Amino acid sequence: MDENKGGSTLLDSIKTGWIEHPIKADDLAQHYETPLFVVSAARIRQNIARLLEARRQFPRLKLCFASKANNLLGVLRLVREAGADVEVNSGGELFKALKAGFRPDQIEMNGIAKSERELVEAIEAGIYAINVDSPYELELIERLAGRLNKRANVTIRLVAGVGTRSHAGFQTALYTSKFGISPAQVKEMMLRAVAKPELINLVGIHVHVGSQTPDAEPYVGAFGAMWEILLWLYRETGHKLQHINIGGGIPVNYLRDSTQAEEISENERAMLGATLTAEEMMKATIDAVRTSARAANAEHLLDELEIVMEPGRSVIADAVTLLTTVRNVKHRPETGENWLLTDAGYNLMLSMVMYHWYYHAVNVSRPNDEANARFRMAGPLCDGGDVYFDMHGDHHLP
Repeated sequence: MDENKGGSTLLDSIKTGWIEHPIKADDLAQHYETPLFVVSAARIRQNIARLLEARRQFPRLKLCFASKANNLLGVLRLVREAGADVEVNSGGELFKALKAGFRPDQIEMNGIAKSERELVEAIEAGIYAINVDSPYELELIERLAGRLNKRANVTIRLVAGVGTRSHAGFQTALYTSKFGISPAQVKEMMLRAVAKPELINLVGIHVHVGSQTPDAEPYVGAFGAMWEILLWLYRETGHKLQHINIGGGIPVNYLRDSTQAEEISENERAMLGATLTAEEMMKATIDAVRTSARAANAEHLLDELEIVMEPGRSVIADAVTLLTTVRNVKHRPETGENWLLTDAGYNLMLSMVMYHWYYHAVNVSRPNDEANARFRMAGPLCDGGDVYFDMHGDHHLP
């Protein structure tokens, strides 16, 4: 089912007290104790199938799950079986990806501060691409490739100067961000890479506009910037890039209950309630770049390309539930507030404190009772900030 289009979700099941039939949330909590993360395999398969619908707009689409979103071995194996490849962001994630059964040509590596050891492991494995984040890193890869006597597959990460209507911390394609390489430097690096084919196999160009992106326009702008560089490189050197990597950022609609949306600002509402699908993004992007390619008599270069996409949140966000138990209750007469104190804190949900992220709270022990009592909820940590953010300032539970 497609959550963005109103289909049934894991949250809908949990509201009835079930994770997936015949698995009751209460039974899992009692058997394994809490706090407990529960992952829905069925939902992950559904999400990947929905993302792969973007191939209707561009058949040569390579879907690489951003394993930073969840790199449990069981999840990685499930992702592979569902038809996706993988993006890793560290040597540990590379190790896990290989352990989970991904072939080297199914693995790409990101990271803005890769160690020599991580680069050596990636080069030795012969992975699909190492996404390079600075001129210095390219020089380092050249040295390591020479020492290993093995050619490295390399993609250059561009910072396209593109903003989004997402949280400031989620925007990664701005010139003020720590990510990527400026356009002029990208061209210099590409010329350097092409001049050393015995060490570097320049296979692509990469950008990541950010996370939870509500509109297609940033993707269109970023892809257009990469396309112009691809075209310049081909005309300058005759070298054809094999792929363009559009990054991730396909959003998840967290505001399925429209009454919640009235309590937050327009920008937050646009971000948290975003419904952009991978297929919609791909259609807008391909339509725009095909017009440009046709005008430049370069449509064949577009058709020969592979396009890489790196979804993470849109695969896993609505496929995981955290079960927690209320361990203590208290009433504060001075404020009139009732507190529920649970055994799960922000150490398990960092976005709760970093971004004041909203999490749906459901009483799975009494799923059918009316949510008519007001509570504040908090975790067990010795930190005053370990409080569940709620748009209303409190939760309503049975």
